[in-house]
Parts: sequence; C-alpha cells; structure tokens
Amino acid sequence: MAKIIPFKAVRPTRSKVGLVASRSYDSYTLDERDSRMSYNPYSFLHIINPGFKYDQKLTGEERYRLVRNRYLEFKEDEVFIQDDKPSFYVYRIEDRFDQVFNGIIAASSALDYEKDIIKKHEDTLEKKEKLFKTYLKTVGFNAEPVLLTYPDNAVIKDIIIETQDAFPEYEFTMTYRDTHYLWKIEDETKIQAIQKEFETINTIYIADGHHRSASSYLMSKDDLANEKKSYNFFMSYLIPESDLRIHEFNRLIKDLNGLTKEEFLIQLDSIFRIENRGELPYHPSKAHHFSMYLDGEFYSLYLRKTIYKFENELEKLDAQVLYKTILKPILGIDDLRNDERIKYIHSRNEAVTLKTEIDSGNFKIGFGMVSATIHQMKAIADAGLKMPPKSTYIEPKLRSGLTIYEY
Repeated sequence: MAKIIPFKAVRPTRSKVGLVASRSYDSYTLDERDSRMSYNPYSFLHIINPGFKYDQKLTGEERYRLVRNRYLEFKEDEVFIQDDKPSFYVYRIEDRFDQVFNGIIAASSALDYEKDIIKKHEDTLEKKEKLFKTYLKTVGFNAEPVLLTYPDNAVIKDIIIETQDAFPEYEFTMTYRDTHYLWKIEDETKIQAIQKEFETINTIYIADGHHRSASSYLMSKDDLANEKKSYNFFMSYLIPESDLRIHEFNRLIKDLNGLTKEEFLIQLDSIFRIENRGELPYHPSKAHHFSMYLDGEFYSLYLRKTIYKFENELEKLDAQVLYKTILKPILGIDDLRNDERIKYIHSRNEAVTLKTEIDSGNFKIGFGMVSATIHQMKAIADAGLKMPPKSTYIEPKLRSGLTIYEY
C-alpha cells in the first residue's frame, strides 16, 4: 500500500516560472551556469549557487546557510508564492523528441522507503546521503522531486486526463525546446480517489533520485521527525511505467591496462565473437551484443553464452556483463564509481561524443550497449540486488524550482 499525500507547494509566480525553472545543477557546464546566472536574475541557479553573488566558491554548511538566505529572498520578493490548500500537481512534459510524460507531483512516505514499498535498484553512498540530509535540514526545502514509477492505472490516468482539460497553472517552453505544463488538484474527492488507487499498489520504484530519497528517509528517522511531520514525507513525481524512458550509458576507458591492441583483442576473443566493422558505426540492437570503438574502427561483440552464466537477474544486465567480462578482469577497473580511467556518456550523445573523445586521444576505447528495460530494473529491485552505477539514463529529466516542498 503506497501512501502519498497532497502538500502546499511553494511555486514561482506564473509570470516568472519560465525564468526560475532550471535543469539540475550538475547538468550545466561552469560556463553555462555563469552565463545563465549573469543574464537571468530569477534563475533557481542563484539559490543553489549563492556564492555567485560574491564571486566565491562556497562549500559545506556555509553554502547551505546562504542557499537558505537566497531562497528566503525569492519568497520576500514574491518570486515564490505558497499555495493555500494542500494539492496534488499534474505535471506534463513534452520534449523536443516528441516524447510526452504525464504524472503527479505529491509527497511520498519515507516509511514506504523503509518498508521496501518504494524499491531501489541502485546503491547509494552513505557519505553523500548524510551530506544531503544536512543540506535539507539546513535549507529547509527540497526543490527537485524524486522520480518514482508505478504500474499503469486506469483510474489515475483518467483523473490526469480530466485535469488537463482545464487551463493550466503553467505553460512554458525552455531553451532546450521542452514544454512544461502544471495543473493543481485541490478537489478533495479527486485527491481521495488518487490516494485510494495508490493504496492498492503494493510496490513503486525509484527511477531517479536514490540519494535524495535515502537522505529524506534519514531525516524521517531524526528526533525532530516527531515534531515536524513534513520530515516523514518527500516530494516525488510519480509517472506510470509506460511513460518512463530508459536509455543506456556508454563507457569510455582511458587505456588498455598495459595491453597492446592485439593482446587485448585476443583476450576478448575467448568471451565474445568479434567482427571488425571498419569506420561504419555499429549500434547493437539486442541484449548481450555490444559495440566497441578502438583505433578508429568499430567492432561488434557478441557474448559467448556458453562461457558466461546468468545466475540471477543482475547477471543478465548488459552493464553488469560488460563489467564482469571486460572492465574488471581485462581492463582492471574495479571501482566503477571512483576510477578516473572510466567516463560515462548517455546514449543521447553517443555517436558523436564517443568517437570524438577517442579520436582526440582523451580516451583509448569505448563500449556501447542496448538500454535496460523497465522489467529488468524491477526484477533487479525485487530481488534486492543493485545495478552498477550509470546503468540507466532515465527520462523525464525534471526541472528544479517548479514546485518546492518545505520541511
């Protein structure tokens, strides 16, 4: 039984929402951030990068306190307003690739995270969890929802469609040519109907935001949770599984771990059927087929299934196959999170970026694969297993500052 509740969101005014909303902080290059903050005083980036005002790089709790100050200034200047009534928020994204995402922004239960009703498929770093918990407690708000996915539900879908018949609170297009819409659901009957349907759902899955949900759970275990009921929930964007889009991350490696090209290919031959495709790009089309780019040539790699054993759902995942057969035993990359010899690029940029990075000499070799499926992600989570880092690039990518959940 998944529990979600409405909340009184703090939101940008209608006239400024397109200026306030931003992509996640880490998705910008330094030059992009500086440019946007220089010409747009309303960007949410000013809140999460408060040192820009003083031309200083701030870290730790000093930065957190100034984030809080910038946030309060946006409220004082009435760039942000708070809704009078607890609401659910229907959020629709139409991106430049003609993909459409429809879901509900709500507050999800931290207890559901503890009880494994909200399931995880990725590992989290304890240090990062604690840092973000401190951040949330200091700034007093969360501005980017955790992306959760649930089995398609006809009742919830009908309520979303009916809500979208009305004039939206927001309709704006970003410079990336994605258009965003937001509607409020304040009607008690509809709120209760949505809650009732989620109570029939035994499991929902984290698609993106594992550290944010883990940090929120840590806050719920804090002594203050008894006094601040808001600590027991965290902001989430819940979308049906059919709306979720999963892409792959491809891998770039700086060297061949001391091997010559010929020595490397010979070791590879015992595990894969290898075909040199020359300069013609090769994109794998099925599971356990991989692409490889090395010394200006593309290769196809087909896993020899008599050699590799699929012992569980995780072992069937191509990111795990690549790690177990090439990255760790041949190229010597054990720590996929921290080894500086490996870089991940998502498949949106795969064709150009992979070839350019290797041809320029920044990296020696690159690997591509097909994307994981929602069924794999769920099966791995259900088995209590964890994917390797950067196994999935999941869409939609949400905007910060569109709705804010205060603690």
